[in-house]
Amino acid sequence: MLSKRLIKYFKSLQLKKYRHQERKFIVEGAKGVAEVLTSDFIIDFLLTTKEYAELLPTAQLSKVKEIIEVTENELKTVGTFQSNSAALAIVSMKEDTNLTLPDDKLVLALDDVRDPGNLGTIIRIADWYGIDTILCSLESADYYNPKVINASMGSFTRVKVYYKDLKEVFTSTQLPVYGALLSGKNIYESQLTNNGILLMGNESQGINSDLEQYISHSLHIPRRGGAESLNVAIATAVILDNFFR
Repeated sequence: MLSKRLIKYFKSLQLKKYRHQERKFIVEGAKGVAEVLTSDFIIDFLLTTKEYAELLPTAQLSKVKEIIEVTENELKTVGTFQSNSAALAIVSMKEDTNLTLPDDKLVLALDDVRDPGNLGTIIRIADWYGIDTILCSLESADYYNPKVINASMGSFTRVKVYYKDLKEVFTSTQLPVYGALLSGKNIYESQLTNNGILLMGNESQGINSDLEQYISHSLHIPRRGGAESLNVAIATAVILDNFFR
């Protein structure tokens, strides 16, 4: 049974201030927990129902510092899911590492993507296409937000996210920068390489005008119907698919 002290501590990690103060974050549900158990993240606590724990290999459980058997109601109390019959993990953030841009792969850059669900979905999309590096502007949603982690469906364990001043990144690299702009060239008529940086913009405002000067190749997905715009995660998937055709 969880103590009031632990419940208060675990629930505090839903807030950015305490996540970064403690250097811990929450992973919820069977899928996310299974992914983090097979990753190189350090797991401090695993809150699990008896039924779910019996499904986990002993080698995975041995990686956890402390395992606490709980009820479904306790998981709901501590986490953000409306229902959770499996588990919740408290995971240590990794130490920040220096950014080195690869010159032979595509990197994704996000300018002020504020919605956690969008960021998590984009991480999942990046993982699908084999992209392991994402650059986020300093104003973008917090990578460790539970909604980001949940939407990534475990892909957060394979994709590294850096928070950077994008202007500084663009001025210090010779890599081509592709940008999604309404005024861009039809993506289906564009020559795309397998290296460089793909810049995607804010959900409602697009790419900041201050960053447009660094775009060497502007891209646009032509509209066939009457929709005003595409969700940024959907647009990211469409553009990436064209890079890898």
